[in-house]
Amino acid sequence: MSSFPFPRLSGLTVSAALVAALVLLPGLASAHGFKLGDLEIGHPWSRATPPGAKVAGGYLTVTNHGTVPDRLVSVSSEIAGKAEVHEMAVKDGVMTMHPVDGGLEIPAGGKVELKPGGYHLMLMGLKQPTREGETFPATLTFEKAGSVTVEFQVEGMNAAGGMEMDHD
Repeated sequence: MSSFPFPRLSGLTVSAALVAALVLLPGLASAHGFKLGDLEIGHPWSRATPPGAKVAGGYLTVTNHGTVPDRLVSVSSEIAGKAEVHEMAVKDGVMTMHPVDGGLEIPAGGKVELKPGGYHLMLMGLKQPTREGETFPATLTFEKAGSVTVEFQVEGMNAAGGMEMDHD
């Protein structure tokens, strides 16, 4: 006698739906982003570090939906004594890593990906290890858009498949 317009669901169907939701929701929650003016910062993440580690990397994407370029000029985080934007490259078979002088340009209408093996954030002088499943804040400062605090999700030590390098 119910006027509910949907068919009745059995207990088994409801249970299956709940299990599916619990399995799928964490994947949906892992896609997180932040906005600052015309800039969109997508999925800031880091890898877990072993006890005693003094450095960690930070990775994310920055999309500039605007008509003028901007520049990521600095980064800071309460978990590290110092943080910098770095570039990693392989030249003549030798891996090099160094700070990006003058900041990292985010072209108008473009996207820059900070990822293992390329541009990344270097968190130095860690005050605590980063642990899988936890988060930590960091403040990104852009030349034109200003500053925004984002939350980095800490993934496993081997997250994102590790560094991929071309071998000639």
